[in-house]
Amino acid sequence: MPSETGLAGRVAFVTGGSNGIGAATVRRVAEAGASVIIGFKTGDMRAQALMAELPGTGHSVQALAVEDSASIKRAASDISARYGRLDILVNSAGFTRPVPHADLDALDDGLIDAIMAVNVRGPFALIRALAPLMRQDGGGVIVNVSSIAGFTGAGSNIAYGASKAALDTMTMSLARVLAPDIRVLCVSPGAVATDFVAGRDRAALEKLAQSTPLKRVIEPDEVAAAIMACITHLTATTGARIVVDGGRFL
Repeated sequence: MPSETGLAGRVAFVTGGSNGIGAATVRRVAEAGASVIIGFKTGDMRAQALMAELPGTGHSVQALAVEDSASIKRAASDISARYGRLDILVNSAGFTRPVPHADLDALDDGLIDAIMAVNVRGPFALIRALAPLMRQDGGGVIVNVSSIAGFTGAGSNIAYGASKAALDTMTMSLARVLAPDIRVLCVSPGAVATDFVAGRDRAALEKLAQSTPLKRVIEPDEVAAAIMACITHLTATTGARIVVDGGRFL
């Protein structure tokens, strides 16, 4: 089981690991001693540059499109062949596009399907493919990166909120069926200082922050710290949602 003092000898896979919350998580997990697989879809150069900065050994990059089942199967096969184990999975890859909630026509079928494929089917398919490898040694941990949009009905568009609500529910279901070998949790940020939502700059984030109790922008590393807490500290917790939003949901 991962300990509070370090992750030496453990192997972690972080999807969407070349940027934003994923990259911050990669750094923290590597600093704790794990060998980290940086999952990326289009950020090959970012992933390679990040890997070169990491402390420790055994790190690698892994091309992955979570909406593509063949890509997931290849990734699972590659990880099994390269490491022979997997202890930690962080599902940080995601997709959205800003659409005003009142503009129902702009949220077309193609966009809805794309959001659901990446944010719902993708994490499930990846967990399904990797669970046998994670069960081998017991003490595995899966952390799904969700959003407060999943329980507030806010967010970049209506389908995005629905996809994160589905991810929250799936986290609970998987926590039941994968126990006791694997714990499954989700971390739900609010607006975070990344480029995930197109057109949302620092000024917009600062404005949003003023409406929260803590009145400050949430940084990617703060979300990564919550993910690390799920891995190393919350050892008696599974199926739970950890909110990291400065109190915005209140």
